[in-house]
Amino acid sequence: MRMAASPRVVYRRLLRTRGPAGWWPGRTAFEVCIGAILVQNTAWPNAARALRALASRRLLSHRALRGRRAEAIAPIIRSCGTFNLKARRVAAFVDFLERRYGGRAEAMARQEPMELRRQLLEVPGIGPETADCMALYAAGHPLFVVDAYTRRVFSRLGLIRGDESYEELQRFFMRRLPADASLFNDYHAQIVGLAKDHCRARPVCTACPLDDLCPKQGIQ
Repeated sequence: MRMAASPRVVYRRLLRTRGPAGWWPGRTAFEVCIGAILVQNTAWPNAARALRALASRRLLSHRALRGRRAEAIAPIIRSCGTFNLKARRVAAFVDFLERRYGGRAEAMARQEPMELRRQLLEVPGIGPETADCMALYAAGHPLFVVDAYTRRVFSRLGLIRGDESYEELQRFFMRRLPADASLFNDYHAQIVGLAKDHCRARPVCTACPLDDLCPKQGIQ
């Protein structure tokens, strides 16, 4: 008989079998925020190369990027794809940080979580997933991050349909888990790791730690 899956059961299983994930990479809150923009619609290694390119030019700080035009940023972050668009988004975020928080990304931690989220969503190019990554990983607020991997894994587990809105899925998890930023941090990373190793577009179910929990919904 298959054990009943739930967000808590899934997380406990992933943590026990895979260990703590230790995500998100970034030495400062500002670096985490810039990384959240650069990783949009690309793989993390591409964003990481763009971050290293900024760092090598001593541009990975609000002070260094303040007032710098998007046209000057774009060639440096070419590795992350759609670099002209992302350069404009980086410039818009830097301007937002200056206006709202005096250029200090760390100050976002003192803002009420949903108010910070509302503010971030007003920045051009920052959608719900990017805003929640910034709020969770840079500011330490307990907001669950939903991405395409979350939809894939949990729809195959039969716990969601997969076509819910971002906000519906976020509520699904936040109503079933303790409001704990460290838990949400690691859980998101666990989902990403599972999706890359096993729950791929073409799944590799052999040795998947969730195999006995999974009815494999939607898998032919």
